[in-house]
Amino acid sequence: MIPVNPDRFLADLHHLRSFGAAGVGKGVIRPAYSAPDIAARKWLAEQYAGAGLEVAVDPCGSVFGLAPGKSLLVGSHSDSQPEGGWLDGALGVICGLELARAGAEAGVPISAVSFQDEEGRFGVTTGSRVWAGHSTLEEADALVDSTGVSFAEARAAMADMVTGPVDPSRFTGFLECHIEQGPWLDEAGEAAGVVSDIVGIRDMRMTFEGEQNHAGTTPMHRRRDALQAMLRFQSLIAERFRNVVTPQTVWTTGHVEVHPGSHSIVPGRCSFSMQWRDGDSDRLARMEEIIRTAADEVAAETGMILTTSAMLGLEPVPMDPTIRAALEAAAEAQLPGRWRRMQSGALHDATSLAKLMPVAMLFVPSINGISHAFAEDTDEADLVAGLKVLAEAVERLA
Repeated sequence: MIPVNPDRFLADLHHLRSFGAAGVGKGVIRPAYSAPDIAARKWLAEQYAGAGLEVAVDPCGSVFGLAPGKSLLVGSHSDSQPEGGWLDGALGVICGLELARAGAEAGVPISAVSFQDEEGRFGVTTGSRVWAGHSTLEEADALVDSTGVSFAEARAAMADMVTGPVDPSRFTGFLECHIEQGPWLDEAGEAAGVVSDIVGIRDMRMTFEGEQNHAGTTPMHRRRDALQAMLRFQSLIAERFRNVVTPQTVWTTGHVEVHPGSHSIVPGRCSFSMQWRDGDSDRLARMEEIIRTAADEVAAETGMILTTSAMLGLEPVPMDPTIRAALEAAAEAQLPGRWRRMQSGALHDATSLAKLMPVAMLFVPSINGISHAFAEDTDEADLVAGLKVLAEAVERLA
């Protein structure tokens, strides 16, 4: 195992938490391009330089600490949700910093990174997607946040830090440590999870349009209630998914808009999000077929007009077998019998980078499965255990 310093690692992790500290538990408020986010990235650049790394900042504001020559890239993101936890992304960033320091001492070249806007102020893993070539900078610049600020306007606040593009070909692979953001490791009393694959996602918006009418005078048998159509649709897909899905499959309607939204009006329109995730592309396709067929049937039965948006489709991403094997061997050496192989149900920057290079991920437990909240936390012993698994894996790969 390369000689990591757990005390220094924990001190840096807590210091990063001070940028945008929410004052509620260990929570942080550090959205992409906010003043705390930029201050954190300037501090991180100083730490990279102090570790003897070449500091590079790409046009999106992703901050790299570059080891000389070819190297493994280790990191994640340091921006947060509007009400975020202190470890989401930050853990992987500080793991990268500590491993880069320890690697320099051991003669193992390791570079580090904090990608920009992973949390989606403007898009999905925006910084790493642009860097990996999934979208152009010009396309990203046209994105706007919920307040109408464009990506181009926001990234201008970091213009003085930008050094230029960073060539992905200098890296042999990418390793990302992250909190699980789910309950499985914590409930099982396990200390680490070696990720097998990152699930694919399908996401679309659907609308049932019926007839708006008076809630007190319109008989039930004459109503064309768009909300009731949506509820019937939800019941139908849940029933039909039973013979298709696995325990790891998830589907969510996280946003519903009912028009006109009055207590005394039968809803004439109901628009809602429909998202589903799984690690198997064929299963995702079967679920799509069930969703579209069920929606058509409900529309016909209830007299609705059905419209759907374009569908976002992100394919499942398997982890690189060589790096994954090194993580598994390191986990067994450091945590015998206290780790598992597991799927990632959330997107991460590793998803974007798989197009460019071999990628792998390690999870540590989330207490009570809580993330994207001020209550997010992980026992410090588990944080250090994750760091040591990474350190041993990196040495095995050297």
